[in-house]
Amino acid sequence: MRIGFYTNYSKETAEFAHEVGFTSLQLSAWPGSALDANTTTDAELAEIRRDLDSKNIQISALGYYPNYLHPDEHEREAAQAYLPKVMNLASRLGVEVVATFAGQDPRLNVEENIPAFKELFSRYCDLAEKSNVKIALENCPMINVVTMKGNNIAYSPEIWDVIFDVVPSDRLGLEFDPSHLVWQGIDYCQAIKDYASKVFHVHAKDMEIDGKILARSGILGRSFAPKKGLDRRWWRARAPGWGEVDWPKFISAVIVSGYQGNLDIEHEDDVFASMQTIHSIRSEADVVSNYSQERAGLRLGYNTLSKLIVT
Repeated sequence: MRIGFYTNYSKETAEFAHEVGFTSLQLSAWPGSALDANTTTDAELAEIRRDLDSKNIQISALGYYPNYLHPDEHEREAAQAYLPKVMNLASRLGVEVVATFAGQDPRLNVEENIPAFKELFSRYCDLAEKSNVKIALENCPMINVVTMKGNNIAYSPEIWDVIFDVVPSDRLGLEFDPSHLVWQGIDYCQAIKDYASKVFHVHAKDMEIDGKILARSGILGRSFAPKKGLDRRWWRARAPGWGEVDWPKFISAVIVSGYQGNLDIEHEDDVFASMQTIHSIRSEADVVSNYSQERAGLRLGYNTLSKLIVT
């Protein structure tokens, strides 16, 4: 198992990863990224491969996380049309996993979103079979802290059962992130064991719980507090080792589950980020572009994980 992080590719970022000791990267494949599936040529892919191979860095997965079930027709259709291009890009690059969201129409509840999810991802899984890639759904609810409505239905074991029942493909699985299960009160160690065969990629992110805010506002969170950065009311993402995740216990569960992939930090820690990064987030694509340039949190996360994993 290698340790890495999710980032937009650049030679400078690859050099930083190599310097610290990272030997894995999950690469952003958003439009406008270094791996834009609309424009990246085979020659550019070969150059990226040469650079990373020279540093003994594996590409564990490509990442693209829009809302495929967005109520806005233009956003929905653009996202749906782009994912097949990302799968093709992964195939050309020799990467096995494409990580993404399931999506959600926030006007509907989870159950009401299932038919649209089934129709769309059944087609995507057929394409994944032809491209020889796997689709890994991240388990983040993507809750809007103002409306408390989500943009991704694949956030709990109860829902995973339904998703894998309606789309029974061995090309569909999970990008498992323990942090999102922490604040939901879900046993993340038991969950990764229970869904071992469906875990295609693992994110390393911690989660801090502010007990004082929780005790005063309750689980629905504060109604009037201003939103700052990636603030989630009484919970917030942290670098590995700086939150509630029991990393020795979790990594043991990952090993017991038989997972054969890498462990990539998804850096979203506002404590170890500049004010410029915190205030410049306008879209989901901005998160990886900006936070993955904040080196302190990545170094600290590596220091936590490297003591627990024999590579």
